[in-house]
Parts: sequence; structure tokens; C-alpha cells
Amino acid sequence: MYPKQILDVLSKIHYPADKKNIVEAGMVEDDIKIDGNRISFSLIAKKQNDPFIKSLVKACEAAILQYISPDCEIKGNISVKFPQAEVKKEKPLAQVKNIIAVSSGKGGVGKSTVAANLAVALARLGYKVGLLDADIHGPSMPKMFGLEGFQPMASLVDGKNLIEPAEKYGVKLLSIGFFVEPENAVIWRGAMASNAIKQLIEEADWGQLDYFIVDLPPGTSDIHLTLVQNINFTGAIIVSTPQKVALADAIKGIQMFKNDKINVPILGLVENMAYFTPAELPENRYYIFGREGCKRLAEEYGLPLLAQIPIVQSLCESGDSGQPTALNDNTLLSGIFRELAEKI
Repeated sequence: MYPKQILDVLSKIHYPADKKNIVEAGMVEDDIKIDGNRISFSLIAKKQNDPFIKSLVKACEAAILQYISPDCEIKGNISVKFPQAEVKKEKPLAQVKNIIAVSSGKGGVGKSTVAANLAVALARLGYKVGLLDADIHGPSMPKMFGLEGFQPMASLVDGKNLIEPAEKYGVKLLSIGFFVEPENAVIWRGAMASNAIKQLIEEADWGQLDYFIVDLPPGTSDIHLTLVQNINFTGAIIVSTPQKVALADAIKGIQMFKNDKINVPILGLVENMAYFTPAELPENRYYIFGREGCKRLAEEYGLPLLAQIPIVQSLCESGDSGQPTALNDNTLLSGIFRELAEKI
């Protein structure tokens, strides 16, 4: 006797649920052993609790005794292997309704300022809001929320040790800035940075949220790819100034989110530093960085222009003081951010 004989015999047996024989279907393991008259091998069940597997074992025993030799020792020598049950990994941020990316093609255009004030404005509209500072190399949220020096603690949640986000102005917040000294540069390779961001997402107690705002690093990098592969973004906002140099990089951001591998809907553009109005001449507008560049770009790509934010000294001062300007009612800027939140 030799294995080919046994496979030829087993190929006469068909799996009841389809027309393939069990050899074609890959149900016979490559472990046939022949020791004198003793034959042994394994059958691989199609699924857990396969209803046909017992009858297949008996059919295999009968076929070998009939077509090879009635003297074969086969009964009790056919073992069954079951496929491992798939363990479904819970999706990160499963209790979050909407995940919004705030992105920019280049640094210095006010992306983090927009992200911070959008989060606060949403919270003031009555929503449950979380904010992740994913700008690994330039985390600014600790300063913008007056939380420099904050050290997150871990707590036991459903048997897991999870990081407790800071909470201020109605916003839950985590930043890599909470875990490094403010004056130290974060000199990490891409994989290290990506893993740190994944930890802040998957190993933190974010709880139930209506909106989760992610302040992305400027540009396009592997951190962006890691994030879109691990969480399902509802949409993205692109922040730019109206000058041509910034708009050229904003176009790259638009193309990144439209890429087939990423494919995140773009909710619209925000034009920061749109114009300057001096307090003593409230009717005047000076277009220092160009006029309505983002508006033209939004029209070109068929995207909404969500907001035009002027250059106002108080916007800078509020960020430096840890009190986002969206907290101040009845001001031009708070009204702009409230309208932006309502549009989102």
C-alpha cells in the first residue's frame, strides 16, 4: 500500500454540501501514515460543528476496507481537525459615532488651533467630544488646553488597564505631549510614532462619544496611513492659509484622502488667516496672505468652504493661555467656530 492508493480511494467520497470530493476540497490532511496494515490520517472539517464530519469518517473507513483491503486497520485511526474559531477583534473606538480628521498640507497654518476650537465648540453645543493630539513631533494641545504637566493615570475597565484621558472644557483629551518632557524633541522613527498613536487610540478609556477629533500631523506620512487603516474616519477637514505655497500643499492633502487606499470623505476646507481687520478700522479688510485662495480651491474641487477665520490677536493669546477662543461667547471668533461646529 502507498499514499496515492489511499488518496485515489478517498477521492470517490464527496462532501454532502457541494459536488467536490474530499481530496479536491482539501479536507484530507497531508499526514497519511502506513504501518503494515495500519492506516491513519486526518480529515479537516469545513467548519466548527460540521454536521457531516462523522458520516464522512465512516464513509472513509468503508471505502478503504472495500477498495484497498478488508484487512486494513482503519477504524478509529481517522482523526478530525477543526478550524480555529475566528476571534473577532473589537473595532477601536466602537462607542464613537463620528471620527473627524483635521489635517493640513504644511505646518504653521493653524490646524491645531482649528482642531482645539472645533472640539470646544462641539462640546458647547451639547455633544460628547474627544480630541486626540496625533501630531507626534509638535504636540500643542497640552498648552492650548492649559494642561502642561498633566500626567495621565491608568484605570481598570472591563478587566483591562486603560489610560484615562484628561478632561477640560467638556472635551476628553490625550496627547503624546503628556508623556514626554515639553522641552525634549520627540526623535522617533515612523513605526515608533505610529505605535504610540495606536496606543492612545486603542488603550485609552474614551467611552461613548458623539465626536472624536483627530489633530493629524502636517503633511502626508505613515502616521496618516496607520490611522486610516486602524479607525474608520467619518470625514476630514483640510486647513490652509490663502497663500499659494500653502494651497499647493493643501492639494496634496486633498489627493491623499481621495486616494483609493485611504478613501476618506473630505467634509470641506477651512481658510485660516483669511484677512486682517484692525480694531480701529472694523470695516476694513487687509488680505495679507492673498485673497480667498481656499475659496477658489474649494470651488475647483467641488468642496464646501466651511469657514474663513481672520487674523485676530486674541486667537493667538487664547491658545497660549490655555483657554480656546471658542469658550468666549458673543465674539466674532467664537461665532465662526460655533458655525463651523454646526456645519460639521
